[in-house]
Amino acid sequence: MKKIIAFAGSNSSTSINHALVSHVANKIIHHNIKVIKLTDFPLPIFGEDLEKEKGYPETLSKLLNEIRSQDALIISVNEHNAGISAFFKNVLDWLSRIELKFMEGKKVLLLSTSPGKRGALSALQYTESIVPRYSGELVASFAFPSFSANFSVEDNKVINADLASGLDNVIETFLASLE
Repeated sequence: MKKIIAFAGSNSSTSINHALVSHVANKIIHHNIKVIKLTDFPLPIFGEDLEKEKGYPETLSKLLNEIRSQDALIISVNEHNAGISAFFKNVLDWLSRIELKFMEGKKVLLLSTSPGKRGALSALQYTESIVPRYSGELVASFAFPSFSANFSVEDNKVINADLASGLDNVIETFLASLE
């Protein structure tokens, strides 16, 4: 049984990416999976002067320890203006300062969703490109388009059969990599 941590790159209290990553986490039954919210680890906006003056925030060490204690990560990234959110970028900046290879030895499943037809594809592609920089092993990724039209938050269910099948396939690929 592997330990998996799952989170969204969003700081929104109504995050559709958190809803998606939670849905995926609920589908994984033979592993120890923990869903967290990055907002539970508040970090100031990164700056070299702040880092020199005050060092690393205590919440950063807590988040890094959460990640270190896992075998795998499931991350759902949101998109702002064709990139990852400033919130998520800030988290990555802090983590990479305390330990550049903070994903070392971790299998990674990346997800993204948005209200639009591309499903935050630009943010997903950016994140796919940086996971190796942090020494994570990208196993699979999936962009989930038009969230509101294809997912029922009330039922915690994908309502588009093709998307449900595609999502199940990437989850199976991810889980197979953990064996």
